[in-house]
Amino acid sequence: MAVAQPAEGRAPRSESIEALFLALESPLLSYAVRLLADVDMAQDIVQEAFLRLHRQFDQVRQPRSWLYRTVHNLALNRRRDGRKVVPLQPDREADPTCASEPADPQPLPGEQIARLEGIGLVRLGLEALEPRNRELVELKFNHNLSYKEISARTGLSVGHVGYLLHHALKSLAAELAKAGFVA
Repeated sequence: MAVAQPAEGRAPRSESIEALFLALESPLLSYAVRLLADVDMAQDIVQEAFLRLHRQFDQVRQPRSWLYRTVHNLALNRRRDGRKVVPLQPDREADPTCASEPADPQPLPGEQIARLEGIGLVRLGLEALEPRNRELVELKFNHNLSYKEISARTGLSVGHVGYLLHHALKSLAAELAKAGFVA
C-alpha cells in the first residue's frame, strides 16, 4: 500500500486515495442513491467527491468522514438545483389542470404584420373585381350563403354562380401569388 507524502508538519497518511476509493466507493454510492433516488446522478456525485479529495488530499485530515460529508452536500445541492429546473413540456397526466394552449395566444408581431398585409391585399383584390363578382364573393363568404341561395338572390343559375365564383377566386389567388402570399 502506498503512503501519501505528508504536508509540512504532518504525519504520513495511512491510506492512499486508491485505498479509500476501493474501500468507500460502494458505500458512498449506496448513500448517494438513498439521498437522490437516481443511480446515475449518485455515480456522478461520488466521482465528483473523489476528484475533489484528490485535488486537496494534503489538506484533508479525515478523508473518510470528509468524503461522506462531501457526498452529502453535493447530493443536497443537486436535489435543490433539480427543483429549479422547469420542464419545457408540462406533464399533462400528472397535472390535468395544465392548459394545453400557450399563455399568450397572440401571434408574434411579424405574423400579425404578415396577416394584415395579406388582408390588405385581399381587400385590394376584391376591389379590383367586377362589381357582380365582388357581390358573389361577399354573399358566399360574408353571408355564408350556398350557391342555390346566391342564385335565388341574384337571378343567376346555380352553375353560373359557381363558374363566376371560381374565376373570381382564381383571380384573387393569382394576385396573392404575385405578392408572395400563396404558392
